[in-house]
Amino acid sequence: MDVRATASLLPFPRVGFVVPRYKQSAVARNRLKRRLREVVRLHMLPTLAPVDLVIRVLPVAYTRPLDTLRDELAAAVRRLS
Repeated sequence: MDVRATASLLPFPRVGFVVPRYKQSAVARNRLKRRLREVVRLHMLPTLAPVDLVIRVLPVAYTRPLDTLRDELAAAVRRLS
């Protein structure tokens, strides 16, 4: 995953996702977006500073289990801090 962060003037964090198709179906793409939103909502938003995050997923993310996605996102956010 490619994670970019910028400082935000708002008092809360915002997270956006870029999920290209990579020859996947719309069902697979939407499933991945739902999984990513859930990981961010449960595990990252309570601890994030007021920043704007943009997360761009790579093709391998379509085959990753939820726990691996969570660990990869957490590691990427830790590197930004």
